Amino acid sequence: MKNFSCKVKNITILILTGLSGSGKSTALAALEDAGFYCIDNMPVDLLPKFLEMPKEPDSEITGIALVMDLRERGFLAKYSAVFNELKQKGYPFEILFLEAEEEILLQRYSTTRRQHPLSPEKSLLDGIRTEKKQLDDLRSASDWIINTSKFNVHELKSKIFDIAQRSRELVPMRINVLSFGYKYGTPHDADLIMDVRFLANPYFIPELKELDGETQAIRDFVLNHDETRNFLKRYQDLLDYLIPLYEKEGKAYLTIALGCTGGRHRSVTIARTIYEHIRAMGKTVGLNHRDRIQPV
Repeated sequence: MKNFSCKVKNITILILTGLSGSGKSTALAALEDAGFYCIDNMPVDLLPKFLEMPKEPDSEITGIALVMDLRERGFLAKYSAVFNELKQKGYPFEILFLEAEEEILLQRYSTTRRQHPLSPEKSLLDGIRTEKKQLDDLRSASDWIINTSKFNVHELKSKIFDIAQRSRELVPMRINVLSFGYKYGTPHDADLIMDVRFLANPYFIPELKELDGETQAIRDFVLNHDETRNFLKRYQDLLDYLIPLYEKEGKAYLTIALGCTGGRHRSVTIARTIYEHIRAMGKTVGLNHRDRIQPV
C-alpha cells in the first residue's frame, strides 16, 4: 500500500457513512474519480494510526475518503471518541452522510438481493429502521447529508464530485442553466424551476415550428415581446439577488431550470439568455438543453 496520510494536515479527509443501500459504493467511486484515495469499510479505531503514517513527498493525492458504517460491529461504540481524537490532533475532516427513503432502500435490496447488515437478526424493514435509529446521532453531527432516493447513478456521482471539490478547496459555486420540456417531466435535481409557458409560442408559426431556440429566428420571435423583456428584467434581478446569497451560504452547485411545453423553443432561448447574463457576472456557469433534440 502507498504511504500517504494527513500527517501534514493539508489533505482533505472525508468520512463517508450512512444507511446501508443509500449509495455509498457509488459515492466512493465518484470520490476516487475526483482524486481521493479511497478505503471501504475502514475500522474506525485504526483511523488515527492510519493518518499518522508518513506521506510520500511526491504523492498527488489531495484527499482521503473512508467508508465507515455498521458493517463494523464496534463502529457505534467507537466512532465518537475517535472523531473527537482527530479534532484534538488538528486533523480537518468532514462527515458525508447518505440516506434514502424506506421504500427506496427496500427496492434496492430487492433488486440486488444483498443482505442488510442487521437483517440476519430482523426482517429487512426492521433492520433498515433499526439502522436509521442507531445512526441518528451521527447523522446530526454530519457536515453533508444527501438523500439519494431520487438520484440515478450519474446524478449521485455528479453531486459527490461537487462536494469533493468543495471540501478540497474553496472553489466557486458552479451554476448550471438547464432548459427542459414539461411534457417529459421536471428535472428533480433543479434548485430553481421557472415555468416560461406564458411566453409567446413559436410552435404555432409554421415556418418556425421545426426550428429550435438556439436559432436566430426563434430567438428573435421569443425575445421581441414586451412580456419577455419584462420577465427577463425581473428574473435576472432576482438571480442577481439570490446567487450571492447561495454563494455566501456555501452552496457548491446551483441548477436553474427553465421549462416550456416541449423544451425546444421558448425554454431554450430563455435559458441561453439567462446563461449569458450569469456568465457576464463572472460566474462559473454551464448551459444544457435537456429536450432540445427530440426523438422522431
